[in-house]
Parts: sequence; C-alpha cells; structure tokens
Amino acid sequence: MQKHKSIDTRMNKRIFTLIFAVALLFGGVSVPVNAAVEIIEQDFQSIYIAINGSVLHVTGANNQVLYIYNVAGVCVKSIRVEGNDKHYDLNLPKGCYIVKVGKAVRKISVK
Repeated sequence: MQKHKSIDTRMNKRIFTLIFAVALLFGGVSVPVNAAVEIIEQDFQSIYIAINGSVLHVTGANNQVLYIYNVAGVCVKSIRVEGNDKHYDLNLPKGCYIVKVGKAVRKISVK
C-alpha cells in the first residue's frame, strides 16, 4: 500500500507541474509590482518589472538581486541590480519566465 501512495504523490506532483506550466504559457504580460512591506526600518518600496521583446526594465530595486526562473523552476539567470532604473537585454530563448526581485515576483514572456 505504501508503494501506491508514493506513486500517487508523484503523479499528483506531475499533474500540478503540468497545470502550472500551461497556466504560465497563456497570458504572459508585464504588470507593475508593489513589494511587500518589511517593518525593519524600511519605508514602502515600489518595484516595477516590465518586458519589451527581450529587454527587461526594472525600477526601484537598487542593490537587490534579480533572479529569472524558467517554467520548470530552474534559475537561468541572476543579476545584481545596480541602480534604481535599469534595462537588461536577457538573451534568453522565447518563452515564459518568472522574475523575482526581493519579495516581488512576476511572470514575463520573452518574445
């Protein structure tokens, strides 16, 4: 019986991963992001993430690390943001990706 539960769990994880990947493929748009509030002597910080073709535009994320993940959850690129208004040519294959800067997370579509 234990073996069947393990197989069911793996099957459920695969189904969830497939549903998540399909959801990411439909509707990759850029949206302004407001970061969560941290109450450790920090003011509200607004992070904006947008993409135009393969150029990523990030504002409000000075001195933070930007991570880009593919739909399988593998980190394909990380960049230290040096400035409040930066543009990065991603040079990634076309597709959907997840961008994370601090606590701001957004789905993007590279065209």
